[in-house]
Amino acid sequence: MTDFKKITEQESNYDDLEKMSLHTILASINKEDKLVPLAVEKSIPQIEKLASVISEKLKNGGRLFYIGAGTSGRLGILDASECPPTFGVSKDLVIGIIAGGDKAIRDAVEFAEDSKTQCWEDLKNHQITDEDIVVGIAASGTTPYVISGLEACKKNNIKTGCITCNPESPLAKTADFPIEVNVGPEFVTGSSRMKCGTAQKQVLNMISTSVMIQFGRVQGNRMVDMQLSNQKLVERGIKMIKKATNINDKKAELALQKYKSVRAAINAIKNEKNK
Repeated sequence: MTDFKKITEQESNYDDLEKMSLHTILASINKEDKLVPLAVEKSIPQIEKLASVISEKLKNGGRLFYIGAGTSGRLGILDASECPPTFGVSKDLVIGIIAGGDKAIRDAVEFAEDSKTQCWEDLKNHQITDEDIVVGIAASGTTPYVISGLEACKKNNIKTGCITCNPESPLAKTADFPIEVNVGPEFVTGSSRMKCGTAQKQVLNMISTSVMIQFGRVQGNRMVDMQLSNQKLVERGIKMIKKATNINDKKAELALQKYKSVRAAINAIKNEKNK
């Protein structure tokens, strides 16, 4: 399984880290981090292919699943959990699954990522069908939990994608739509929570945001379907309504109180003006 160039395990470009000054450590990490968006940029064609398929699946009633272990699994759960408050979609539309279950979100669950059967069981618990799509996230591209999950999906005619930082990895070869972001060796050798994690987060941001725009959950440049779950978001909603309809703060606030939704308030005010 590891007869390819495993960049995520290559020696750091730096040595004797413990002898560095604090400033040098921070500046060196920042220098390495600057390479991440450039690596992601090279993968945009792959990202576009996967995002296009995800958009089509969601428009046709399907769901998006992220599967991963450790940092990769947590990043998938983070992206999935942000979709409902940001875009007002159901919590069942984008689902994050991590090896070891919810306990693994905070604590490492020993050997959970090594299972070759549990991922499919976890997916079946959500009544997954071929209308859905599954994206495996693994920096190394060798995580058994993730690879076996995608293999089971393929056997059941479920489309798959992946996000990995090792080109030509077993995971990339398994996925229908692989995304491979080569960020080079980590500052601390093998610490893939660093540049790899940053790259995965950037790609997840790009996927979920572009898909939700395609899904009709953004109007202009505004999150018109966001959940109004705190005062900051209520105030943001009022500003959105005011800007979109050219009314004053008080009227915008009253409209938001009445309709409980930025989109609904904007549409109602525009319809009234057009009468």
